[in-house]
Amino acid sequence: MDGFYKSLKAVKLDNVFNPWFCRDEENDIDADSPAIRLSQLKQYLLERKNAKYLLIGEALGYQGGHFTGIAMMSERILLGKMEHKSITPGHVFSGIEPRRTSMPSVKKDGFTEPTATIVWERLITSGFDMRDFIIWNAFPWHPYKPEKGVLSNRTPSDNEFEKGKPVMLELLKSVNVTKIIAVGEKSRVQLEGVGIEASTVRHPANGGATKFREQILKVIKSKA
Repeated sequence: MDGFYKSLKAVKLDNVFNPWFCRDEENDIDADSPAIRLSQLKQYLLERKNAKYLLIGEALGYQGGHFTGIAMMSERILLGKMEHKSITPGHVFSGIEPRRTSMPSVKKDGFTEPTATIVWERLITSGFDMRDFIIWNAFPWHPYKPEKGVLSNRTPSDNEFEKGKPVMLELLKSVNVTKIIAVGEKSRVQLEGVGIEASTVRHPANGGATKFREQILKVIKSKA
């Protein structure tokens, strides 16, 4: 997957944070934080060499991949603080010890991302093997609002989505999934733009959790 990781590093954009190759000077524990996030992403993908499904969301968020390095994954899950939602660190990866990269003074128990909790809880409690799923984003990095700083989220611009397409294509070259699922319309449009047809489910954010829970099971179980 060398081409994939090189593509993640290659692009630099304004008001976009690259968690695997850049340090969050304000909120990271130390200079090792980017390397920790890259290591966690690599372990996550290594344990999913035989994944069947690829879920594509929109972009990394500050409560999720910004500090974990993994799409739709929060520090609180990695730290074992979401077991009441049936999500354990072992569902994510088991080959290395999960670590936080945000300073405890910023968020004592680590950041938690609602979308991550909804998606992982639904799949786990439905009896699926989480090693069958790779979760990624149409725009792989974290776009933030300049006026609010890195602890904010925004929708990527069309130009930014274009910059993310080579990364998505490199990932697709490296995996052998049988079904691709767009989580949200923006993801569907980006996949369509590179000639990939995907089933689409409602994004859990902004009141979409109930529809997501209903639709994701139907899409996974459908033969199309």
